[in-house]
Amino acid sequence: MRIVMQNANNNIKTIELLAPAKDLACGIAAINHGADAVYIGAAKFGARHSAGNSVEDIAMLCEYAHKFGAKVHVTVNTIIYENELEDMLQLICELEKANVDALLIQDMGLLKVCKEQLHTKMSLHASTQCDSRTIEKVRWLASLGFERVVLARELSVKEIANIHKAVPEVELEAFVHGALCVSYSGICYASQYCFNRSANRGSCAQFCRMAFDLIDSNGTTIEHQRYLLSLKDMNQIDNLEALMRSGACAFKIEGRLKDVNYVKNVVSAYSQRLNEIIAKYPNEFQRASFGRVEYNFTPNLNKTFNRGYTHYFVNGRQQGIFSPNTPKALGEYVGKVKEIRHNSFNVSSTASFSNGDGLCFIKRQPNGESKITEILEGFRVNKATGNRLYPYKMPQDLKTGVSLYRNQDQAFEKKLSSESAVRLIPITMQFEKTHKGYSLAAHLSNIATPKIEVKVSIEFEHQKAKKPQHDNIIRQLTKLGNTIYFCDEIEINENADQFFIPSSVLTELRRNVIEAFEHQLLTIRDLDKHDEPNACNIPVLDSHNINPSKYKKFPYLYNVSNSKARAFYTEQGINVGSAFECMDTKAMKKDALIMQCRHCIRYSLGYCLVHGGKVPTWREPLYLVLGDKRRFRLEFDCKDCQMNIYAE
Repeated sequence: MRIVMQNANNNIKTIELLAPAKDLACGIAAINHGADAVYIGAAKFGARHSAGNSVEDIAMLCEYAHKFGAKVHVTVNTIIYENELEDMLQLICELEKANVDALLIQDMGLLKVCKEQLHTKMSLHASTQCDSRTIEKVRWLASLGFERVVLARELSVKEIANIHKAVPEVELEAFVHGALCVSYSGICYASQYCFNRSANRGSCAQFCRMAFDLIDSNGTTIEHQRYLLSLKDMNQIDNLEALMRSGACAFKIEGRLKDVNYVKNVVSAYSQRLNEIIAKYPNEFQRASFGRVEYNFTPNLNKTFNRGYTHYFVNGRQQGIFSPNTPKALGEYVGKVKEIRHNSFNVSSTASFSNGDGLCFIKRQPNGESKITEILEGFRVNKATGNRLYPYKMPQDLKTGVSLYRNQDQAFEKKLSSESAVRLIPITMQFEKTHKGYSLAAHLSNIATPKIEVKVSIEFEHQKAKKPQHDNIIRQLTKLGNTIYFCDEIEINENADQFFIPSSVLTELRRNVIEAFEHQLLTIRDLDKHDEPNACNIPVLDSHNINPSKYKKFPYLYNVSNSKARAFYTEQGINVGSAFECMDTKAMKKDALIMQCRHCIRYSLGYCLVHGGKVPTWREPLYLVLGDKRRFRLEFDCKDCQMNIYAE
């Protein structure tokens, strides 16, 4: 058997589409629909408490993904308590045995353990929980040995490009789709402060999806019961090419709590868009995994759960990034109510409706303070007859002329629930007669780098055939139905089809070449792993450059919750405080910083003077007030163009 692997062309940039996996089924679906990698949580220590998986399931996912050259990243990105360190050590060892490709981590104590005690060969990625928004922070993380840094969602294309230019040696991962946290990830303590549920421990209570009053220091109500911190969902499918050129190499879809149909639809949409871009620039970009996907549906991001879409800050600050009327999914616009009867209504629309569709509309009602509040009201369709819809319960506030939105499309969901895609690896075969028998060579089709070529031979006496064997050779060699391969092209050389070759011989050649391919794909993965374990090379941290003044005033922002993390920072000469989660709630300062946000309420309401807004009539500071009267002070930091939220 001969195996050849040509070196990769370093001028071609490898692009990775990274998909979420709530569980094994979602992970396999993501791979089948075009993902180059998936990220999944283990049973503990992932930043989504309800999305844990056994090591056995993760091992099965790794085995499946690696067949396509795809990778599996495991999230161990919570802060770790002292009594959990031993369990964490054991988990990491088990994940390495499961052939996991990378770990996403936040806790610097875990980094210290991975380097000094475990010497893991898994790639280490700095989670978005590390709050990586500056060149200085990314450079420091790279110097610690992180091979990849997951950037803050708030960054623009220009900011990403500047980071890549300054720190080209580290891979950059950028979010492109899904729900947005209003605070910079890793420094949100609102859920812990209000509900004793830590976002840094994977148990966020979604403080930012709650309704608030906005009042000024005189007690004047500016906004009443509005979702002022609830952001729309990110959608960068139209900005993918710009992001690819910015220097980011991995594009992440949010959603480890989403169901399998969400994964199928979103991954398919982004995979197809990436392929379109790569087809335009084949000498510049290539996918990080192998395989060609045949889809049995047309992806549509408007049919998947979303709160309305935004480009967020990818093209700079802009209006319309939040959804103040509701934190729920609005869905796609499907038409207007035309005529209403006692138990049904007619829709002016070109859309098709199905029994079970979920529809909603925005109703307007006075809030008692000379203002109108918009509220989202939803209902389920019991029966659809053309554009005549019969709800299970007729909405009382439905009126003619009202715009309707669909946030549950039964026909689309049904299509996704079936076999919606098949992913196979195309190979090109070459069959030829040798001196002592026959050989079969094969290589991956239409893949720029690395180019894998395998060749197997078998000895068999040459016997002239009574009739040409061409059709049987093709039929036997291309019988790949029980594999993940299909023959894209086959060439028969040197009149090999003029000799009698039993089907059993051809079958053996075919099996051997497939085994050689699978072996070589694993070899590529092994070569991609570290030749040496992650070395312990921890440089000194310049705390001023990492986060000027904020850490000094609020030492809990280092998120130190165990002795390993404390030792890490002590080696830097920094005396850090305990993590917010480890503090005595009675001792918490009244003015504790609980959020830092690039989203700015003053800007979003049109009162930012820096950006040409109206002159405010209120008296600052402003406060957000929950329904239970707890209030939170807002600070508008115009120098850094961000909004800080403090406990009161």
